[in-house]
Amino acid sequence: MAAVIAAAGLIQPDASATGHAGPSTAPASAPRAAAPDPAAVTYPLDCKGLPTAVTATAQGDLDGDGRPETVVAVRCDAGSGTPPHAIYVLAQDKAPGATPRVVATLLEAGKRQTATELTVRDGVVTAGLLGYSSPQVPRYSPDVKQLAKWRWSGGKFRQELTNSDAGSV
Repeated sequence: MAAVIAAAGLIQPDASATGHAGPSTAPASAPRAAAPDPAAVTYPLDCKGLPTAVTATAQGDLDGDGRPETVVAVRCDAGSGTPPHAIYVLAQDKAPGATPRVVATLLEAGKRQTATELTVRDGVVTAGLLGYSSPQVPRYSPDVKQLAKWRWSGGKFRQELTNSDAGSV
């Protein structure tokens, strides 16, 4: 008899049949906007005919508008070597069918740095960057490691903090 009572407690009616979602289901809310798709963007990176490669992404609401942005680390897909990265912020227009677009450049490829990490947390973009202290440093052996952070403030992204450690990375 105890087994029958225990089994009866595990069987629940289908929520669609009763019109009641049950106590454990959260109330329905408006669907969240999707973060921009990095594959749907043409990046302003001069790769001299080579394709681009997105190597890292992070999503979050950076400007407080309730819609997520996507931050991407992009480099030329050279096939060998370590081409420098650019870091872009992508936004999705509200119009149905609109494609995502680059709205900000946080790191230009001309800075000749490689992004090793990329995160978005509490509206702050954080990137681990590897670079070179001088042109004499071999390109296969970066000797500068930085932690760069950007936050949306006053209508643009501002770099808040960069810590660097020179030496072997």
